[in-house]
Amino acid sequence: MRTRMPAEWDAHEGCLMAWPTRQDLWGDVLAEARAEYAATARAIAAFEPVTMVARPDQVEDARAACGGSVEVIGLPIDDSWLRDSGPIFTLTGNGDRVGVDFRFNAWGEKHTPYDSDDRVASLILDRLGVEAVRSEMVLEGGAITVDGEGTLITTEQCLLNANRNPHLNRHEMEAELRGLLGVEKIIWLPYGGLLDTETDGHVDGVCAFTAPGTVIISLPSDPAHPDHARMRANRAVLEAATDARGRRLKIVEIPHSAFVTVDGAETEVSYLNFYIANGGVVVPVAGVPADDGALAVIADAFPDHKVVGVRARAVAFGGGGVHCITQQIPAPRP
Repeated sequence: MRTRMPAEWDAHEGCLMAWPTRQDLWGDVLAEARAEYAATARAIAAFEPVTMVARPDQVEDARAACGGSVEVIGLPIDDSWLRDSGPIFTLTGNGDRVGVDFRFNAWGEKHTPYDSDDRVASLILDRLGVEAVRSEMVLEGGAITVDGEGTLITTEQCLLNANRNPHLNRHEMEAELRGLLGVEKIIWLPYGGLLDTETDGHVDGVCAFTAPGTVIISLPSDPAHPDHARMRANRAVLEAATDARGRRLKIVEIPHSAFVTVDGAETEVSYLNFYIANGGVVVPVAGVPADDGALAVIADAFPDHKVVGVRARAVAFGGGGVHCITQQIPAPRP
């Protein structure tokens, strides 16, 4: 059965999220993180239905925080990064949905336990009535970005890390991605974020497709930024690349960056870590002047979408952004 992973701007039936749970990760900012998750869910719900997965004993708390516009369901989870632990949806040639259930090992066993998060994709697919295809490859959704036309971008820093798939080489990983996600061209960037030690450099902190042939990339303008040179090396790879259709890539730059202090720790909020909804783009913001410039760049990249900023300082402290805590459910195509 041949399937294809659609682009994130294709029509959605809805959005999946999960309620923050792991106390040893969030510490004293758990309440703030939950407030930000709830605000993100409500922002997305203005554009498309949102389903929040919560641990069964936390369903009522999540429902009270999110409000009536968000559906809350109870399933066993270890924490709340559904982009990475949830299913990755593909479409068949007939437009039917298939959910790919990759293995999840908490970003190289950085947190334990993670067995519930490894199982949650299967439980979600069963609840949705979507056919599941299981892969033994460890892969998080934040490690890839696709254009829906056969091109995938990832980072060597993450995907080739020995803490994910020590039994697979690059060629074998590419074969799995081609077979399960329907991609034809894989562009490997050398670097993820230097400070992104939680995910080992997911691509959703580096760049994202905004349209076929167009990539938006984080390119910090401050020479003192730890990724100033690294992101320029990534840009050079993109400049030299062509996509699956043979097109040179148009590159849009986000030069803005936001560093804030959360619970005594310097934390970077990545504007690039946004979620594309039906008619909207929900962007993490830090509550600093740089927010406005970043939102303007993203609005230019999505002229047919309404761009909405949501505070995501605690989410960034936990290791991610709006994209990391969401997973789109593509609409089936008749």
